[in-house]
Amino acid sequence: MKANEFFRRFAHVTAEKVGSYWSFIIAILLILAWLATGPFFNYSDTWQLVINTTTTVITFLMVFIIQNSQNRDGHAMQLKLDELIRAQKEARNRLIDLEELSDEDLARLQEEFRKLQRDS
Repeated sequence: MKANEFFRRFAHVTAEKVGSYWSFIIAILLILAWLATGPFFNYSDTWQLVINTTTTVITFLMVFIIQNSQNRDGHAMQLKLDELIRAQKEARNRLIDLEELSDEDLARLQEEFRKLQRDS
């Protein structure tokens, strides 16, 4: 299995698992356990460093997993929309791949749709 495919599968499964109710409950329990250990470690700098480092590393890694999932979802959504546009006889096929247009072209198109809405 290629590294890219492995990461795609890993990111998909991880995003689903981490986004679940149970993951949130586990995270809360871990924080409560960390808080409960505070008195045993006299709320030391090392005790605080453990939670800071752990949360920083997890957040850093999750950014890539979430971004991968969002990129895939966005790409799939664009392909579905492109297919719907292509399948409609009245639709303008030039609307396919709008995400590739410049900001100026998108602004012009948005104004065109506003004008169509006002005129209808």
